[in-house]
Amino acid sequence: MTSSALGRDFRLLWSAAVASRFGDALRTPALALLAATVTRDPRVIAAVTVAGQLPPLLFGLLGGVYADRWDRRRTMALVDGVRAAVVAALAVAVALDRVGVLVLLVVAFLLAALGTLFDSASFALLPTLVPPDALPRANGRLQAGSAVAGGFLGAPAAGVLFAVAAALPFALDAVTFAAAALLVLALSPPPAVGPGTARRRGSVRSEMVEGLRWLRAHRTLWRVTVLAAASNLAISGIMAVLVLYALDVLRVPPAGYGLFAAAAVVGGVAGALGAGRLAGWLGTVPALRAVLAVETVALAGFALARHPVPGGVALAVFAAGTVVWNSLCASYGQRHVPSDLLGRVGAAQRMVGLLTAPLGAVLAGLAAGAYGTVPVAVAAAGTFALVTLAAWWTLRPARAGVSSGSGVA
Repeated sequence: MTSSALGRDFRLLWSAAVASRFGDALRTPALALLAATVTRDPRVIAAVTVAGQLPPLLFGLLGGVYADRWDRRRTMALVDGVRAAVVAALAVAVALDRVGVLVLLVVAFLLAALGTLFDSASFALLPTLVPPDALPRANGRLQAGSAVAGGFLGAPAAGVLFAVAAALPFALDAVTFAAAALLVLALSPPPAVGPGTARRRGSVRSEMVEGLRWLRAHRTLWRVTVLAAASNLAISGIMAVLVLYALDVLRVPPAGYGLFAAAAVVGGVAGALGAGRLAGWLGTVPALRAVLAVETVALAGFALARHPVPGGVALAVFAAGTVVWNSLCASYGQRHVPSDLLGRVGAAQRMVGLLTAPLGAVLAGLAAGAYGTVPVAVAAAGTFALVTLAAWWTLRPARAGVSSGSGVA
């Protein structure tokens, strides 16, 4: 998955990301299993999930500010060190049978809050490690490695390890965070800032607003961000009912659901590995338009499928397109946003994109309860069709250029 052409520092960052993703894939299902052993109240279990989803919306912009203010390499290492300590403390509490609902809520919230700072710093650090033309390939390699570590290794192992000892997945997660912190610290330090070149800081609020204003003023990046938010509405909806659709409509046997879901991981890895090549062939923005068209066709096929095999193939193609879209969006922003604004603008993009996800899940749940899961899949495909039409209109070469110098590459 790695490439020597991308350099030593990228290999270190890739290794840190993969190690951390493996630990996340161990912890996330283990946390759900742990919550189910503490309480059978679905409202409480749902609250633990929500506690992990709120921080990006509440603190995402703040994380972007400090990712631009602080040394990004040290920030990432510090965050991973703190997360290692938090998860290690949870492992001890689990081993001693001292875990209650409050502990679960605090841990889920704290880890997600720390993650907002880490994600912003990581997004802003990558362009300093690889050449601009290599960013699509680098982002693809990061997503491919994370998908393999999470989907093929971590997630299947989580339940087994939890059955052996409930504290074991959390202890291993703490080790992966510590390893990731050491790998990040091994990155080459950034060049020293000369006298008179340091950025003058404003208040935290003014810097958050500056990031949002820059994003809003950059026509292409803003349009891509809005299109991502619209597509996330459909993605969140289809994911909310995926298991029911697979079991009831596609007739996937319960014992085979894990294999069916793995199709998305396989597709994601394939898309991640091909993202850089696609961007090289078409250019980044044209590739984004083409990917949306492919995703629309795949989602329409998924909505029409009534058998596990065509449904799984359609899901794999859709997942591949989603990963390519994410990789190319990240690369476009990393190439066009000034370095001292990357943390804030990247955080603003993620926040805008996430705003629609809870709404999509809620609408899908209500619609599935009233009409079944098939209309949800059809509505998701229809939403993607509208997003694709909007992308082909708004991201045309004649419309993508802006006075700030953005192009379609």
